[in-house]
Amino acid sequence: MKNKVLIYCFALFALAFSCKQEPQSEVIMVSPEEVKSLIEQDDIQLVDVRTEGEYKNGYIENSQNIDFRSSTFEEDITKLDKTKPVIVYCKSGVRSGKCTKKLKAAGFIKIYDLKGGITQWKFKGNQIKTFE
Repeated sequence: MKNKVLIYCFALFALAFSCKQEPQSEVIMVSPEEVKSLIEQDDIQLVDVRTEGEYKNGYIENSQNIDFRSSTFEEDITKLDKTKPVIVYCKSGVRSGKCTKKLKAAGFIKIYDLKGGITQWKFKGNQIKTFE
């Protein structure tokens, strides 16, 4: 009898907590064409994770620069809204790939990574902005 009660309690406990799932982070690799479509949404955050010098030489319009190699990177990403989707990019995709792991660990829900970085963006004929 005690075993049945124990099993029943365990099953009830498991059921109660399995229904309460936290939103899972999702990292999606996207093409430049997909990024163009995503940028049209109002709630997208576009983040360039290259150095400030690289950013000044050309960036995707409406992006903000948060240097992945900066000692303040983890503090800087906390200023972003974790509930809004974020697109990250770098030069070729290596740093942005590492960045997505940090964003995921920080609790961001939907993370997009530009496949091939800004190099692929330019190769596909998309415009970049520069400081003049």
